[in-house]
This record gives sequence, structure tokens and C-alpha cells, in this order.
Amino acid sequence: MKAKHPALRAFLSDRRAVAAASFLCVEILLVLLIPLVLGQDPNLTDRAAGFWALPSPQHPLGTDDAGRDLLARLLAGGRVSLLIGFAAAALGTVLGVPLGLLAGYKGGKWEYWIMRACDTFQSFPSIILVLAMVSLLGPSVWNIILVIGGLGWASVARLVYSGTLSAQKAEYVEASRALGATDRDILFRTILPNVIAPVWAALPLKVVRAILSESSLSFLGVGLRTPQASWGNLTQSAMELVTLTTRPWAWIPPGLCIVATALALLLVGEGLRRALNPRSRTERALPFSSRGCKIKP
Repeated sequence: MKAKHPALRAFLSDRRAVAAASFLCVEILLVLLIPLVLGQDPNLTDRAAGFWALPSPQHPLGTDDAGRDLLARLLAGGRVSLLIGFAAAALGTVLGVPLGLLAGYKGGKWEYWIMRACDTFQSFPSIILVLAMVSLLGPSVWNIILVIGGLGWASVARLVYSGTLSAQKAEYVEASRALGATDRDILFRTILPNVIAPVWAALPLKVVRAILSESSLSFLGVGLRTPQASWGNLTQSAMELVTLTTRPWAWIPPGLCIVATALALLLVGEGLRRALNPRSRTERALPFSSRGCKIKP
């Protein structure tokens, strides 16, 4: 059964994007379902196995410096890191979309103050702001989501703002005004569906940045702390030379999870960008000889 929507059909025709999206779905299912089957408590010390135990059938990834099962902590850390990534990206989008719409549609003071706020937030290095805010509020999961998401609205607002500036002068917006539509209806029913495509394409990149920000904080010891597990603080053990050189099973799996998840999200974002761009869909539909390329006889 073929997808009816052109954008969905274009996305499904991109094999790399579909493979990346499938990988993400499988990864999410694994971190949610395997702990139920595994039956290992990520915070429970196994005194029989001991500290820094080698990988074994009972502990496939060995144990850490406190005798806790590293596979159970890897899965628990995956739930936390993915939750922070998706929730922070969603929060930034929820904050940025209406502000971008207001700045582009209302103009005047709305545009001035919202855009100056964007300039202010984007003028500082994000990692410094995140470090300061997390240190102030405390390193809990929800505080990190609030900080990363609350500081990530500016880029979304700029995307929506630029699209709204172009859309508000379009004929379909003028027709809505002539029919007596309110400003709220014009913003959310007429303009928003036509400017939201770049936001969808940029959303996977925001998830990547949120996951990397949390991982950086935890790796530096400012983010989530043990016994709370995340992919970031699991890689923190690599800061010790002994662990880095002699216990690769302790830090390579969470590092690979971060890299693989980031690459998959970037491929999904690239697939969404192409699928939501009408020009890209048209070029892919054209035969190769009609794209301005000369074919040698």
C-alpha cells in the first residue's frame, strides 16, 4: 500500500532515512523492553561478581566499580538520554513556534523584543549557559530538560519567524482575512501549516544536540550523577587511564550508542528536509537526463 501524501512517499523512498528511523524505533523498544526481560537492577551491587568483573553470561558487559551490571545501566541510561533528548527538543519547539509566529505576524514591539531575545540567547556559547543553569537548579533529569529545552527555543523561533514573514503576504492569508478569520485562526490554521516544515526537518538535529549536551554535562561531572545512569556518565569512567586502557567494555558501548543515535537522527533529519522540500521531490521524480546534466552518446 503506497503512501498518499507526497512528503511521506518521498521520505519512504529514501532508504537511508527509513533505515535510520527503523534503527531509532528498534533502539527505543530495546531500552524499554529488554530491562523487563533481563531482570537486572541497574543500581544493585552484585557482591558475588565483584567490582569491575569481566563480561560473562550473567553480566554480558561486566560490572562497574560498584559491582553494578553495566548492561542494565546501559539500558537505563538509554531511557534517560533519549527522554532528555526528545523532551528537550519538544519543549524548545513548543516555546519557539508561537514566539516565531507572533514576531513575524505582529511585527512592531513583538518582533523587536522576541528577536532581541533570540540574539541574546544565541550570542552566548550554549554549553556555558547550560552549565550555569544546571549548576544553579541542580542536576536532575527534569531540570536538565527544562534548561536545554528552555535555552533551545531561539533557533526554532527564527525558523518560524522567517517563514511567517513570507507567508503573511501570500494570497491565501489575504483571502482568510477577507473572509473574516481572526488573527488566531490565521496564525494557527493558515500560516502555521505552511511554515512548520523546516521545524520538522530541524527537530532531529535538536534531539541530537540535547543528547550531546546531556552527555557532555554528565561526562564533565556536572550533569546526572551516580547512581542515576545516562550514556554520558557511563562514559565518564573513561577519564581514568586504567579504565580507558584495560576496561573497554565499560565505556565503548555507551559511546557507540551516542554516536549511532546521533547519526541516525541526522539521517532522519536529512530525509525529512528532502521530503518536505517540494523542489527536492520534483528533482527526484525527474529522469536523470532532464536535470540539466549532459549525457554522452
